[in-house]
Amino acid sequence: MGLDLLTGRFGRDHPLWRDVAEVVAESELEEMLADPCPPDIMGINHYLSGERFLDERLDRYPGVRPGGNGRDQYVDVQALRVVTEGVAGLENLLEEVWDRYQLPVAVTELHNGSSRDEQLRWLKEAWDGVLRLRSRGVNIRAITAWALLGSYDWDSLLTRRTGHYEPGLFDVRGANPRPTALARLVGDLAQKGEADHPALDAPGWWQREERFAWKPVECCATTLPRRILKSFTRPERPRPLLITGGGGALALALSNVCIVRGLPHLTVPRGALDVADPVSLAAALDRWRPWAVINAAGFTRVDHAETSPDDCRRENVLGAEVISRACAAVGVPLVAFSSHLVFDGDKAAPYLEDDSAAPLGVYGVTKAEAERVLFKTFPDVLLIRAGPFFGPWDGRNVLSQAIRTVASGRTFAAAADVTISPTYLPDLADATLDLLMDRERGIWHLASAGSVIWSDLVREAVDGARLDSKKVLEIPSAELGWKARRPLQSVLHSTRGA
Repeated sequence: MGLDLLTGRFGRDHPLWRDVAEVVAESELEEMLADPCPPDIMGINHYLSGERFLDERLDRYPGVRPGGNGRDQYVDVQALRVVTEGVAGLENLLEEVWDRYQLPVAVTELHNGSSRDEQLRWLKEAWDGVLRLRSRGVNIRAITAWALLGSYDWDSLLTRRTGHYEPGLFDVRGANPRPTALARLVGDLAQKGEADHPALDAPGWWQREERFAWKPVECCATTLPRRILKSFTRPERPRPLLITGGGGALALALSNVCIVRGLPHLTVPRGALDVADPVSLAAALDRWRPWAVINAAGFTRVDHAETSPDDCRRENVLGAEVISRACAAVGVPLVAFSSHLVFDGDKAAPYLEDDSAAPLGVYGVTKAEAERVLFKTFPDVLLIRAGPFFGPWDGRNVLSQAIRTVASGRTFAAAADVTISPTYLPDLADATLDLLMDRERGIWHLASAGSVIWSDLVREAVDGARLDSKKVLEIPSAELGWKARRPLQSVLHSTRGA
């Protein structure tokens, strides 16, 4: 209606004339019709959430608060999450605008608040659609990657101040704006007219079966687009991401997050791939031809390392050297993981990426040595230091153990003098994949914000499980029977970003 008013298409025969004439004088409407003000170019903003589905069958949407128009009650949900046929989509809508107004068009906002891979897919799909429109004679002048520097709280349309940041072409949370994979994609499209990334081998969530949040429904025939666009053709052999250390908590978290993000990947169990064996590793790289490798394998039992130093060194140091040499030889990006236990705890402030390692136990020594080996053999490695893991898919972490122990009626002892930055595994996996796609390198500290004493964290977890947190005993770390020395303070902060 607004565009029709501007372009002189709003006359007495318009379907909405009577409605508008109830609140605007007909003489004013006639003046606008006689003296239109068409724009030189029409900017169209489009979001995945923009196309809606209204349904009066409220029982189909448990937990969704119904709305209404003062007369009828209905739910208002994102059409993609429920309509079997899909939605009109940007390409169809742009063509409708051109057919109706015959004015030059530009895509002026194009944003997908999601993971980096989904952002890439969304922009590339829009770009390809715009090229098809141009080939059909649509005068489309530009496509805008919005927002250049990202946005805060855009996920709530600025209705809540939570500090939720979504990177755009650049991530501005560090000391300097940092280009993301989206910036490189835009650069390639602008300069070459084409772009590629392994994430583009898979469809966006809006084209996958798991997009449905409720029981799918068929749409009314009169509301369907003229053509349902099947804009994604899966390649015969999608390029996989190779994750080592299958069976471990970190590898499982990475795999689960890859599934959510639609990333083709292979998680290889330790028994099928020995990262410390050059022959085994070379065969794996030749067989699967991954576009990148994430090494989630390694010796992780901190106390056991004190009595099995050779085994720990083989998996952590030799494994790091072998996998870095193999990836460097074939030019495949590599992600490796280190630990907060490379520090001795003597620093009064949180540890940053440039702080020197000074480990106390065998495990920490091997991780510090592995860091040196990695950068010597593969200077472009992305090395991530994290704090103690916790998460929903790992039953062996301290918090899971504490919950099980207290649930059985027993007490659980936790250190009352050790301060850490715990690391939530799904967040770690998400951030790792984003940095890999951004082609980042060097050391990054990835841990949950802030710091906490072990006993306080355990008590909070037990309390969150609705169990008796009084059964969590606060004990000095020296009395816990740890074989390996640990730093009393190993909080991780980052100078590179949040």
